[in-house]
Amino acid sequence: MVPDPKQQNTLPENLNMDFSKRLIIDTAEMDWLPSPAPGVRRKPLERLQKESGHTTSIVKYAPDTSFASHSHPLGEEIFVLEGVFSDESGDYPAGSYIRNPPGSRHAPFSKDGCVIFVKLNQFASTDLTQVRLQTELKAIQDNPEAKLLHEYQNPETGIREHTWLLSFTPGEIELPSGNAVPAELLVIEGRLQIGQVSLHPGSWFRTPNLASEAVCAEDKGLILIKAGHLPLK
Repeated sequence: MVPDPKQQNTLPENLNMDFSKRLIIDTAEMDWLPSPAPGVRRKPLERLQKESGHTTSIVKYAPDTSFASHSHPLGEEIFVLEGVFSDESGDYPAGSYIRNPPGSRHAPFSKDGCVIFVKLNQFASTDLTQVRLQTELKAIQDNPEAKLLHEYQNPETGIREHTWLLSFTPGEIELPSGNAVPAELLVIEGRLQIGQVSLHPGSWFRTPNLASEAVCAEDKGLILIKAGHLPLK
């Protein structure tokens, strides 16, 4: 059954926008909520306003669905988790990393369906580099290391933003450098232990200071890490 687009107005505003608070969300336990596009559903993780402003979500496209052409005033960042995501610039399978700079515009769609991790309007206004990377997820998992996807030195704050894919094996994880700032991670594969909390695939974790967190792996896996993009408190 296609969700009623009118239900989109029930999405909360100012959701999880206090970046000084440690936050863990099990996205696997969340319900899919409708979007303005029929067949496209989402799980909001942080959200300033209903359809604008700072937003982080898991988004699912059913086969043969699309989103109307739209712009992103302060950029859009995408990591493809499942299936193939597409727009005018090409087709992007699982493992693809996409950055659409501030002011860019596109009309996304998926022929066979996909699930993506999406961050909207969180770029520095001067970060105008377009990125299209297709990573080999299995190859990264077989060679434990941090793969840098993007970095940018914000001239306004002096803080360097980093985005990595990090594969891991059981034991304590050595996080990439530059992490003594607010940061977040998404578990793609495997299980992690942070304090007394166990994170599994789909878990999203945000902390005001990643350097203060002791992170251990319970098995082999893969995480997406971002640091330096959130405001300091």
